[in-house]
Amino acid sequence: MDYKAKAIAGLLAATCVFSIIALILSVVNVKDVFLPPSTKYGLVFDAGSTHTSLYIYRWPADKENGTGIVSQVEACTVSGPGISSYADNPAGAGASLKPCLDKAMTIVPAEQQRETPTYLGATAGMRLLREQNSTKAEQVFAEVAKAIGEYPVDFRGARILTGNEEGSFGWITVNYLLETLVKFSFAEQWEHPQDTEVLGALDLGGASTQITFQPGVTIEDNNTSVFFRLYGTDYLLYTHSYLCYGQTQALKRLLAAFHEGSPNPQQISHPCYPKGYQEKVTTADLYNSPCVRAPSTASPAQVLTVTGTGEPAACRTAIQKLFNFSCGASRTCGFNGVYQPPVRGQFFAFAGFYHTFHFLNLTSQQSLNDVNSTVETFCKKNWAELVETFPQQKVYLHTYCPVAVYILTLLLDGYKFNEQTWSSIRFSRQAANTDIGWTLGFMLNFTNMIPTEALEQVKGHQPSLWAGAISFIVLAIVAGLVAAFLQCFWKTK
Repeated sequence: MDYKAKAIAGLLAATCVFSIIALILSVVNVKDVFLPPSTKYGLVFDAGSTHTSLYIYRWPADKENGTGIVSQVEACTVSGPGISSYADNPAGAGASLKPCLDKAMTIVPAEQQRETPTYLGATAGMRLLREQNSTKAEQVFAEVAKAIGEYPVDFRGARILTGNEEGSFGWITVNYLLETLVKFSFAEQWEHPQDTEVLGALDLGGASTQITFQPGVTIEDNNTSVFFRLYGTDYLLYTHSYLCYGQTQALKRLLAAFHEGSPNPQQISHPCYPKGYQEKVTTADLYNSPCVRAPSTASPAQVLTVTGTGEPAACRTAIQKLFNFSCGASRTCGFNGVYQPPVRGQFFAFAGFYHTFHFLNLTSQQSLNDVNSTVETFCKKNWAELVETFPQQKVYLHTYCPVAVYILTLLLDGYKFNEQTWSSIRFSRQAANTDIGWTLGFMLNFTNMIPTEALEQVKGHQPSLWAGAISFIVLAIVAGLVAAFLQCFWKTK
């Protein structure tokens, strides 16, 4: 049986040799393996004139053609009014942000928090406070920065956005969400949509309103133009923001105009408010904004009684007087002499435009005639009837008529939409389940300034080789055990 022993010994030797070779190959053939880049996070506070919200965003670090594919993770509404309301209590502005920051810290992974860029952008409310009292505005920003600085984030500062920034970042948000800038194709890759018309953006806040769109003509006034490069494509836009023409400030200016024209300085008849509605307001509250010029005879402590009369025609006439619609013979304009090329393409109207029209059930692409008829009918309803129909809306119920008339005046007489172009306006609060505003557009533009993160290179084994080596070693061990068993078996015979 010597030949059997020799055969078994040879098999064992071969098994050992091939096992060693397999192990060497598996170690030597280590190749560079590229792991996908990490996910980045960003936090943006939208400090508006009436409230503040925190938006939490994330995007893959490798980006797409220079710009991040950003998605909204969470939105947190800060309790209380806008930060400009804390002019006499700056510390309160900072404290108000902490619950939302606490929430963000539960969402952003702890190991990424210190590299998470965090911004606070303030809009028209703080623009007005800066005009009114720059020292108080700086104190509010100092307290806000102090509060955010207590958290382990990469705080990049708090500042006031310009009106053009607010409008153009809102435009980016709308077009990104509606996939006119970039979209995921059937080939499972991001691509720039061909021959896709971008949409215009219409924003109505508490203190300002913005219009932004891509005109079909050369922009004649450089102060109304803005340039972006997004996903490898250049965009030249018209944009303008009208301070003091947001809905809150417009209502103040309207009430002040009625007060100025009242024969009794303590009694104000308001044709835009429902018949039977009554409220009291102090002159201090009425004239507490740079948008509203106080008469020299006004006493701050004086209490004014405002009575609604429900007269839509008189309401429309009074609201039109808040604007100057003359443009001059040399150029086209929006209003107040501000240059504006003719509106072009489809438009997305959000924020205040949406909220009022949503309440009136006017967000379903109704014709202009139907919109006018609905607003007229609503404005003629008396206060008792409205309260009975909408008991949950009582706080703002008296404002829906004047704001609706104001929106129609702004869009038709101000921005120069007409019966033909009205159908190009779509009223909406969200797109792709994401809130529309300037913050997402700001974050998208911000990702242009972040270098693309390289694929992480690590040493690893080629999967097929590693699997083959392991399989061979296992088989060799099994063969060796079988050979050893046979040898023992033959020796016993």
